[in-house]
Amino acid sequence: MKRVGLSEYACLTCHVNAVASPSASLDEQSSRSSQPSEALYFFLGAIVILLILLILLFVFRKFINPSKWKKFVACTRKQPVTKDILSGNLCTISWFDFQTLKRATKNFHQDNLLGQGGFGPVFLGKLEDGRLVAVKKLSIGKSQQGESEFLAEVRMITSIQHKNLVRLLGCCSDGDQRLLVYEYMKNRSLDLIIYGKSDLFLNWSTRFQIILGIARGLQYLHEDSHLRIIHRDIKASNILLDDKFQPRIGDFGLARFFPEDQAYLSTNFAGTLGYTAPEYAIRGELSEKADIYSFGVLVLEIISCRKNTDLTLPSEMQYLPEYAWKLYERSQLNDLMDPRMWMVEKDVLHVIHVAFLCLQPHANLRPAMSEIVAMLTCKVEIVRTPIRPTFLERKGSKDEKNSWDSISEALPSPLKSDSPSYQHPK
Repeated sequence: MKRVGLSEYACLTCHVNAVASPSASLDEQSSRSSQPSEALYFFLGAIVILLILLILLFVFRKFINPSKWKKFVACTRKQPVTKDILSGNLCTISWFDFQTLKRATKNFHQDNLLGQGGFGPVFLGKLEDGRLVAVKKLSIGKSQQGESEFLAEVRMITSIQHKNLVRLLGCCSDGDQRLLVYEYMKNRSLDLIIYGKSDLFLNWSTRFQIILGIARGLQYLHEDSHLRIIHRDIKASNILLDDKFQPRIGDFGLARFFPEDQAYLSTNFAGTLGYTAPEYAIRGELSEKADIYSFGVLVLEIISCRKNTDLTLPSEMQYLPEYAWKLYERSQLNDLMDPRMWMVEKDVLHVIHVAFLCLQPHANLRPAMSEIVAMLTCKVEIVRTPIRPTFLERKGSKDEKNSWDSISEALPSPLKSDSPSYQHPK
């Protein structure tokens, strides 16, 4: 084998490098020429993205209402609290900040207290735009029902709309605070007037307007709404009056959706004693006829201008339905009327007759609300004769004047009608 000398190897290496150098030079030139192109593409892409963002920002500010966007964001933030219970229609109402409502009610000052409900106080508030509102502050710390009360009332009231139902403007869920914001009713609640806590006097025309408005509101809940709803707590303190004394049914915390294919629901008693239908108070059988019974008691209160239960009166007068029936049997119903009313006896007697039909002892004997409205407006003639209402027999002993035979074992002794709503323990 022929050996290669150092001089020959050096010449060979130089020759190879000379051959390879043109190719390396070409690659280097190609790499240098490609670099400006990539930078240019990146620069142009950034400009396009920036232009798109500017256009989107312009469209958002031009066509999307910022206040609605804030409500949507607020609603989204709150949804985790109620996501499994409440439907999406909550985004149709306003979400109020707790500090805003605190300022509106002057830190929930007692001077702004409108009333005390079964689940918390109601305060008068004035918003920054000058609107007057009623702020219901739920006492969650004092009642295990507070959270479910809040959820039920918001869902219920956002599902229904009628001129004789109170309108929910918004709500607040901030930490452990639960508040409901309603339209403010200038003449407040009916109990303040008919129980003598106000100097206002209602003539018969106004009283009849209130009775008929309540009946129409209940007819909507029971029959005309897309949801069949039972209020469960119809009483004077839950009837609000606007500046023209048009009634609005309020406080839907105990209300229940009712299946269309069921005659009644079996449930624990919840409501106010004295207004409660016997089948519901004793056996827990709930239907729209329970509201109708409560309506009958309320009608007698409006006509007589007194509470349904007043233990300061003589024994036979203490329970209003019992007293009214005794006057009916004696043909002395004029004695039931507020003595300040006059020259309307015939019309009042007609409405009392309707009230007695609402107080019938068996649910199937009570007329539906649509029939009651027709009877009140004289579109249907009353042909039925009422029979003796329930809860009338008292025990013989004078010391037991606080009890009714029919409920003495099933429920506690009757409470006064302005007592908070009562829920039977589970």
